[in-house]
Amino acid sequence: MNATGRMRLALSLLILIGSQSLTGCASVSVAPNGEEQFGHRESGDSMDGRSTITVTPPEEGTEYRFFAATYDTAIIRPEVVASSTSDGGISVEVLVKGAFPDSCSQLHDVVQQKAGNLILVTLTMRRPQGAICASVLRPYRFYLELDGQFDPGPYSLKLNDISHPFVVRNTPNN
Repeated sequence: MNATGRMRLALSLLILIGSQSLTGCASVSVAPNGEEQFGHRESGDSMDGRSTITVTPPEEGTEYRFFAATYDTAIIRPEVVASSTSDGGISVEVLVKGAFPDSCSQLHDVVQQKAGNLILVTLTMRRPQGAICASVLRPYRFYLELDGQFDPGPYSLKLNDISHPFVVRNTPNN
């Protein structure tokens, strides 16, 4: 066999081996971890050191400074429903992970607006004016259920001016 024949044989073997390994990978089904599942909740401190927070009312008589909440990650989690049981819409929740910049800051408010397939969400934090706060990062996680029901299709969540595209499906296999 000449050099060209050996090259063709080697190339054919590589293609065969590659296609076999891709076939094997394609059949593997990976279940989403808890953070990716609709309805999954970590309460208290989680394994990643983040505390679960909620929006709390401000103390009366205290003046605050308000600013956009900082966050690292937004995990968008549509509800998984079978198409035959869907009642015309799917719920979507967002797991927001971030860190407060000091020991005094808290989540203040969440405002949602929906225009077609664009969802605008503003998370606001507050900090008491004039307070002396330790400069420590306080990791948090916040669960937010988006208002309304979503039909299957592509969407864009704009969370504090950062876009996060996502797709709502009516069955787990679409």
